[in-house]
Amino acid sequence: MNSIITHGIEISVNARYYAPQSDPKDNLFFFVYEITISNKSEFTVQLLKRHWYITDAYGKCREIEGDGVVGETPTLEPGESFYYNSGCDFPTEIGKMNGFYTMKKLVDQSEFSVIIPTFSLILPARLN
Repeated sequence: MNSIITHGIEISVNARYYAPQSDPKDNLFFFVYEITISNKSEFTVQLLKRHWYITDAYGKCREIEGDGVVGETPTLEPGESFYYNSGCDFPTEIGKMNGFYTMKKLVDQSEFSVIIPTFSLILPARLN
């Protein structure tokens, strides 16, 4: 599991290959990832946006951005956590993802970025 803390917000990521939605014969490799966002700061914060960099083994990078995560813009009091899972497809057996969330401190409405650590997505057979 990868994790990083930025501005008192911890992002933890766990990823794995998901065979039921993959079709290696057609170069379709699907991975799922689970993210926990933990507020270790002393302020109430809200997640506003996500920005992803998704890079396959050929070095081709897709950028994805949008409001919230999985249709939500969660608010986290100090000490609270929010968990979600999602997935991503790749044309290669190996890829990586990283990015950042845009968050807001509710006390003064100031926005700040929180790093999503880089995590690898690897077909298990490639690890041998």
